[in-house]
Amino acid sequence: MSVLRDALRDLSDGVFFDLLESEEGYLLVLDVPGVSAETLDVTVDGGRIEVEARRRKAVPEGYRYLEENRAMFVDADLPLPRDATEQGAEASVENGVLELYVPKREGRAETSIDVVEADEDAQSG
Repeated sequence: MSVLRDALRDLSDGVFFDLLESEEGYLLVLDVPGVSAETLDVTVDGGRIEVEARRRKAVPEGYRYLEENRAMFVDADLPLPRDATEQGAEASVENGVLELYVPKREGRAETSIDVVEADEDAQSG
């Protein structure tokens, strides 16, 4: 999971997120203010998570920007954790908060390998 965590840390300072883990999967919570389901694309495929969020910003009549600091979009291309799978991934957005659930692979537990002493006679032969 450290690859995903590191990639999230490399996002712009204006992108706020939480990354949670359970025995069943990962939950990425990403702030995307001003974004709705219609202006949000989330793809989990080929070992990557792609998030494209577009904010709708209207300039009131009679106004113009003197300074614009709120980004119009968030584009993130993130690595999927090695023990995760795109099968069964789910996403929802409410009040400008995206929640992306990515399940872990079943049966992908750490494998322990027994190490035995090599037969000395076989090595010298």
